[in-house]
Order: sequence, then C-alpha cells, then structure tokens
Amino acid sequence: MGALLAASAAAFVLAALSAVTGFGGGVLLLPVFTALFGLRVAVPVLTLAQLSSNGARVWLNRRELRGDLAGRFALGAVPFAVAGALLLAHAPLAALKRLLGVFLLAVVAWRHGGRRPRRPTGRTFVAVGAASGIGSALLGSVGPLTAPFFLAYGLTRAAYVGTEAAGALTLHVAKTVGYAAGGLVTRDVVLLGAALTPATLAGAWVGRRIVGRLSDRLFVLLVEAGLIAAAVLFLAGW
Repeated sequence: MGALLAASAAAFVLAALSAVTGFGGGVLLLPVFTALFGLRVAVPVLTLAQLSSNGARVWLNRRELRGDLAGRFALGAVPFAVAGALLLAHAPLAALKRLLGVFLLAVVAWRHGGRRPRRPTGRTFVAVGAASGIGSALLGSVGPLTAPFFLAYGLTRAAYVGTEAAGALTLHVAKTVGYAAGGLVTRDVVLLGAALTPATLAGAWVGRRIVGRLSDRLFVLLVEAGLIAAAVLFLAGW
C-alpha cells in the first residue's frame, strides 16, 4: 500500500507536468516506478498510466489539436512501438539513453544558434513517430524527443499539448499490444495501472488549468527547460 500511495502521488504531480509541457511525466516517472516495482514491471505499468494521462490530455485539448499531424506521427509510431516492445528484454538501454541525452542538448543549442529552425513537413512526423515508437517502447517514454519538432512546426500551448498527446496515445496502445505479446502485461501490471489512473486523470486536469494561463513565450521556455532536465536524466543513466 505504501508503494502504491507513493506511485499515485508521483503520477499526479508528473501528469500535471506533462499537461503543461506536453512531456516529462514518463521520463521522471520511470525511475520512481523502477525503484518501487523493478524495471520489467515499471515499463508496462508506466505505459498503462500514460494511456490514461494522454487520453485525458487529448480530451481536454480536443478543440485545438491537429489531427493530421497526429495521424502522420502514428503511421511511424505504431509499427516501431510494437517492434520495440518485443525487443525490450534484449536491448542495450544504457547506451540508447545516453544517445538521446546528447541529442536533446544538441536540439536546444540548435534552437538558440541564431538560425530559425526549418518548419518540419508531414513526412518528418512519420519519421519522428518511428523513432519515438521504438525509443518509447524500450525506455518507457521519450516525449522530449518529439517536442522540438512540434515546436518547430509552430504549435504552442493547447494545440501542442493536444497534438503531441494524440500521437503518443496511439504509440502507447501499440506498446501495450507488444508488451502483452511478450508476456509482460501480467495481472499485477494491469491492477497497478488501473490503480494509478485516478491520479493521472486528476493531474492532467490540473495541468490543463495551468497551461491556459501561460504566454506562448513562457510555454516554450518551460518546454526547453524540460528538454534540458530530461537530457541530464538520460545522460545520468536514469
């Protein structure tokens, strides 16, 4: 019960963070869940928690989300998420995490390098979805990987949060199918995921109330701060 209460509190706080920045909850929840439940349980439990969190963000931001971009993202994400979920037991996770950390720091530096980032095309989001699908299946969450592309497209606040969540929702559904096929979705995993759902839904609602009060500039600064924090965690091997 103590572990469940700790996990619920973390899920609430970080679901609220995700609702503001569009990512971050999964990256920070993974080490918490790993400490409480072990890695092989933590990753599928995190995925189930993210299903409810992303579903809530899609619903709360449904009027502003870009369905065309989310659809293109899903085209790449779904097959690679299933493949990554099946590879979870054998992947070199430490090296992949460090590579992602370097990439995120490079993206933030690039955004402030004096040249305006080129606006991504629809095909770009198919490729981003593919990279996110396999990375998320192996690491639990790589939301920071997608953020720079949605920002470069010009999305902010509710449009950004809702569109990113819609793409991530399809990714997490595909991961769940892959984990189930690999025997990782056990009865305990399902019960833990269900028990954490109320906390993630409440956190998403609180975060939606906050994001509506932010300016576009402050919103982008918060997202970039989240990118740097995520990069540090990846490089530290969390």
